[in-house]
Amino acid sequence: MTDRLKSYLPHFAVLLAFIGLSLIYMQPLLEGKVLMQSDIIQFKGMSQEIVDFREKTGEEPLWTGSMFSGMPAYQISVLYPNNWSKKLLEVFNFGLPRPANYLFLLMAGAYFLFVVLGVGWRYALVGAFGVAFASFSVIMIEAGHNSQVHAFAFVAPVLGSILLAYRGKYLLGAALTALFLSLQIATNHLQITYYLLMIVLLLGLVKLIEAAKEGKLPHFAKATGMLVIGAMVAIGPNISALWTTADYGAETIRGKSELSTMQESNGLDQEYATRWSYGVAETFTILIPDFMGGSSSGSLSEKSNVYEALTDNRIPKAQARSIIGNMPLYHGTQPFTSGPVYLGAIICLLAVLGLLAFKGMDRWWLLAAFILSIVLSWGHNFALATDFFFDHVPGYNKFRAVSMTLVIAQVVLPILAVFGLKSILDGTEDRKWKTGRLYIATGVVGGLCLLFALIPSLFFDFTSSSDPQLVQGGYPDWLVDALVEDRQSLFRSDAIRSLGLVALAAGLIFLTLKGKLKAQVTGLVIAALVLGDLWQVDKRYLKSDDFVSARQNKAVFAPSQADQRILSDPDPNFRVLNTTVSTFNDASTSYHHKSIGGYHGAKLKRYQELIDSCISRNNMEVLNMLNTKYFIMRSEQGPQVQQNPMAHGNAWFVNEVSLVPDADAELAALNRPGFSALNTAIIDQRFADEVADLALRPDSAAAITFEEYGPNHLKYAYTAAEPRLAVFSEIYFANGWNAYLDGEPKPHFRANYVLRAMTLPAGDHTVEFRFEPQVYATGEKYSLAGSILLVLFVGGGMFFGLRGGALS
Repeated sequence: MTDRLKSYLPHFAVLLAFIGLSLIYMQPLLEGKVLMQSDIIQFKGMSQEIVDFREKTGEEPLWTGSMFSGMPAYQISVLYPNNWSKKLLEVFNFGLPRPANYLFLLMAGAYFLFVVLGVGWRYALVGAFGVAFASFSVIMIEAGHNSQVHAFAFVAPVLGSILLAYRGKYLLGAALTALFLSLQIATNHLQITYYLLMIVLLLGLVKLIEAAKEGKLPHFAKATGMLVIGAMVAIGPNISALWTTADYGAETIRGKSELSTMQESNGLDQEYATRWSYGVAETFTILIPDFMGGSSSGSLSEKSNVYEALTDNRIPKAQARSIIGNMPLYHGTQPFTSGPVYLGAIICLLAVLGLLAFKGMDRWWLLAAFILSIVLSWGHNFALATDFFFDHVPGYNKFRAVSMTLVIAQVVLPILAVFGLKSILDGTEDRKWKTGRLYIATGVVGGLCLLFALIPSLFFDFTSSSDPQLVQGGYPDWLVDALVEDRQSLFRSDAIRSLGLVALAAGLIFLTLKGKLKAQVTGLVIAALVLGDLWQVDKRYLKSDDFVSARQNKAVFAPSQADQRILSDPDPNFRVLNTTVSTFNDASTSYHHKSIGGYHGAKLKRYQELIDSCISRNNMEVLNMLNTKYFIMRSEQGPQVQQNPMAHGNAWFVNEVSLVPDADAELAALNRPGFSALNTAIIDQRFADEVADLALRPDSAAAITFEEYGPNHLKYAYTAAEPRLAVFSEIYFANGWNAYLDGEPKPHFRANYVLRAMTLPAGDHTVEFRFEPQVYATGEKYSLAGSILLVLFVGGGMFFGLRGGALS
């Protein structure tokens, strides 16, 4: 066995251990169970029509009619066969079932980063566990934010590849950057990619300053140039997905509105985007997990004040146990939360050590990225920074849930921590200097924990802004008082817990500095402590009870009696409005029906404006023109169906045209008293030429019928004695929908703010709509070329780059 192969053996053993840890944490998967993830349930609802069509025809529909009356499928479910990076993602799962694969990728990717940093495999374990098992990861997995976790898993290896290039491995660094960045983009979570770019820009700035100081600007230029080439190659396979997203994005709530009241914004509404803003004090959850109570629906033990209060007030024990299993423990500023961002008490201690003991320039980009992450996560709680970024930093206003910026802290703080640990244990400074730094770090981090444990009431009263709502909802005062006491108890107990971990880790380091323990042993023990710390907290939010049998998981979409009644309609071409769920934040209705509502973070802007201005105000004529044939309503007997006899059908001829000057007037006209979509088409002045020569007269003999439905193909037949104006109850989207009259292309235009319209000649004819977006067809050609280039670039870069022993 060669020496090089022997040097790789610890890494192989570590990867096997990562596989084992992933499966142990997700052990119910081995029993055939499935993790019940709320967002995946939503995804299955919104994508069912797409999946059914794909399986039936082998085609990509690229559009779905099952949600929000119709929308592009680009950000729901689209296969990009020429994007080989998508195929590589499956290879990198190593056959692990979802979501265990995400834990493995998080650990393996972070481990790669630390190996590149040259810290040795023992210290690399500390960092890998710190990145992978920070609570945000498992909370996102539990919620079903799979693409977010998947995208984050490739942040660390991208950073490792970039650092490899700046360490002189130009070809290999650029090749691996191309590979991992291409995979990261292919996971399709551009918000995480955007935050990765933030880190990279800070890293690059520090490397530039470092190169200027050391007179190594040519080296910096060469490394940066190779990395830019690698990044361009990474984009290649993803061109089709990125292009369709950009083309669609301009028409969504992330694009610019045509309404005069909204024209200042070319992105998300700031209030909406910052709704989930981390509290300033809440930041201490990175050190003390239950600093703000934990989850909005957490569980308490039978030793809790709430349980004691319930039983003291003669609530049966069985009922009391049920109640304490779902308590509003969180008392922070967010609307609600599944749990805190906990990075680990030991990681925090070691990170402070890194600031004190690590002397390399890398600490500055790590510190800058950490501070930026924290400040931006505060959102509306720190308007100065948020307003600046929202108004002046390109792309920032396209993303919501600013608390997600804490993923930056999740990757940079463990790097700083590992640098700190290695500097203290392996550094060349004398023992007295190291011990002094250890005392300072322990005093700062441990002192905070001790202060919080001793005087919790000095900082909070542990009430929540939602507590009055609990009282209004039937909570007696004595129960709310007990809940407040439990919040304080959780705060104190977790502060003591973190203090103990800090003391234990500091004690191990102190004994090592005294020569009582070997550094290698200490590194492994601290890695185990970091894993145990984070694992224990993670299990509060993703535990075995969250897994269910495959049968139970499938039963989520079993049709209700209301669904069955609607599905029995022989004509399936209508829409349904379900008021028994959060209509515009729930996609379950879309599993069985063409829904007026749905759940998506990038719905079409005009449709959102229609919701806000008309549908939410119960404008029945708008619902009629959307062909809402059935309503699902609440009743004491359960969901009940109410048929709407006034639904206008799939298409109709109108007798009048009302030209309006702009979007404001077009939307306002829909709310005008007496407006009848069957009689009048509201048309923006920009389409005036389409109806300029049209003389409309009532014609009772004229008729248009719907002949054929497919998500990407609609067919109608009509008869008319004179030219007519037809309005189609389908969402207008010019970037892909083409209209045909008897097989020949014919223009169509927008009517009634969101619908399609066409001027049609007299006679008996056929009208078809086909969704044929050129951005997808052309993008796939470019993606194929980009995929081939990626293989050549990565293969060549790794072949020539590894010849000198890249990672040694």
